[in-house]
Amino acid sequence: MTKKNYISAAICLAVSVAIMISTGMNFLAAREVPLPMEGPTKPEIHMLSEWNPNLKDTNGDTPVYVLNGKEAGGSALILGGTHPNEPSGYMGAITFIETAVIEKGTVYVIPYTNHSAATHNDPGEGNIQYFTIPTQSGERTFRFGSRATNPIDQWPDPDVYVHNPSGQQMSGSETRNINRAYPGVADGNLTERMAYGVAELIRQKDIDITFDLHEASPEYPVINATVAHQRAMTLASEGCINLLLGGIEMSLEQSPTNMHGLTHRELGDYTDTLAILMETANASQGRLRGASGASQAIGGLDKFYVIEEKLDMLAVPFDETGHPIEERVGRHLQGVYDYVDAFNNVEAEEGEQIVFSGVPGYTELFLEADPATLGGAHLGSFLK
Repeated sequence: MTKKNYISAAICLAVSVAIMISTGMNFLAAREVPLPMEGPTKPEIHMLSEWNPNLKDTNGDTPVYVLNGKEAGGSALILGGTHPNEPSGYMGAITFIETAVIEKGTVYVIPYTNHSAATHNDPGEGNIQYFTIPTQSGERTFRFGSRATNPIDQWPDPDVYVHNPSGQQMSGSETRNINRAYPGVADGNLTERMAYGVAELIRQKDIDITFDLHEASPEYPVINATVAHQRAMTLASEGCINLLLGGIEMSLEQSPTNMHGLTHRELGDYTDTLAILMETANASQGRLRGASGASQAIGGLDKFYVIEEKLDMLAVPFDETGHPIEERVGRHLQGVYDYVDAFNNVEAEEGEQIVFSGVPGYTELFLEADPATLGGAHLGSFLK
């Protein structure tokens, strides 16, 4: 081999190594999930592995933020990031942590319930990996994740997923969907271990009411909706009426008894918590959308859904303003306000109420916003 060939080979090797290092660094960076900043109520930060040690040193372990009130009272749990490709869920949880003043009781918040799912996305969907929002401290970057546990952490999927303990059979891919894994298995697969940790947290801390924050496609029938366990239907009915009186379209459904693995079914059955799930409309979730991008996921815009609304193909109204992140986070946080208020009225015993303030609701986040700031900038004005 000539000297010239040696030089060419060395250059090619150096370029290959540089590409490998760059790719590896990008891969490791993608596994980092941005965390909330401290708000007016300084949180205690725990890890979910405290309630299931089998999660320790895995990518399923996730921070649990404990916001203690100035007075003793009841307790609530907010689950964001059950599906980290549904950004209003974890952005609602982050906004709560960064703005809430807890007057009475304790609120537990898990921004990324399936932490593993937040570390990758679904390239087959053409989804974005990140989005940025201008905030009080400058531009912040957030992760747009996946519906399911990262296959690097749990693989392969079975042909058929058998839910434990019901025995209900589902598609094999659902084995990585934490909202099909409850009440979980302490030493099961990673997704089951995460679900068990949440359930055990609820049992050990005797959580009174649990919220699971979700998004779905505009054509999905259960949209702009609350689904509640049968024991939570009394407070959910009062809270839903108050949301409707406040101008928020909200339907209410009781959790089906024959659909297993979901928070509103299994957490209600296997713990004493009052389990509630809320859904908002996200244009990036549907099958009828255009090309994926931040304008859909955060701006809530999609020209094809405007056409499909006129053809009466959707379950939610859709026009040129879309459903921006401020509307969707506002719906979730207003729901937390109104359902907690209903809990205080119809369920809480004397001295067991939950009282908080400072968290922006639907009016502050959406109705009072300058339309030019919708799509992230207005939400960011409340973030640290």
